[in-house]
Amino acid sequence: MRLNVHAFGPEDGEPVLALHGVTGHGRRYVHLAAAALPDRRVLAVDLRGHGRSGWDPPWDVATHLADLHGTLDAEGVTAPVDVLGHSFGGLLGLGLVATAPERVRRAVLLDPAIALPVAICRQRAEAAAATAGWASMEDALAARREGIAESGQGFLEEEVAEHVEERADGRFWSRFSPPAAAVAWSEMSRPAPIPVTPRPILVVRALRDDYVQDAALLAPLERAIGSDLEVVGIDVQHILYWEALDETAEEVRRFLS
Repeated sequence: MRLNVHAFGPEDGEPVLALHGVTGHGRRYVHLAAAALPDRRVLAVDLRGHGRSGWDPPWDVATHLADLHGTLDAEGVTAPVDVLGHSFGGLLGLGLVATAPERVRRAVLLDPAIALPVAICRQRAEAAAATAGWASMEDALAARREGIAESGQGFLEEEVAEHVEERADGRFWSRFSPPAAAVAWSEMSRPAPIPVTPRPILVVRALRDDYVQDAALLAPLERAIGSDLEVVGIDVQHILYWEALDETAEEVRRFLS
């Protein structure tokens, strides 16, 4: 599937492939792209089952990776590309490094959701499958504000305007497929895809959440790629590019400069 692409930056800029998290969309990268990579061409996709891309199954990691290859080809990107992935997008970014190192130059994984505890993934998958929408846009915005620190609240009206739509049932829904999100949570419980061919990887961990797994992700990554792995932390919750845009942008800019 050729994915919908939100493109930021100059058309002749060196490309960066940006991958959002489960239930998200590519336009979430608009501010991070401007702050961190103003001279780069950031290609922020809507993953299958999300946003304005097609929603047809299957929704497993292998299919997502095939979609990314097809979309890079369609965009004319043939040289190795820098990859930026948040949460489930971090899993896909690492999956690209592991399965197609010839396509990846470097990877930045923002609080990647990889090899998570099974119980957490089951709970999140069941919650995603039971999504029921909201009675109004105001209710959608109020729900989105829950759990987001004050520093990230300024992005939420834009987020809801982009990602919530009224459907035929009169309710307001986020633009993602609940079954696709449930499958993504299942995939996040699998063992980490560890690269055989090293590529420089930066993991930016959100210190107020527990997505990044030391034993299941960082330890095997370090054994596999050694000094090509760098890990830094930012004292915020999971959506770093909302709660700490400037700090997140600085780490991305530094690593991909």
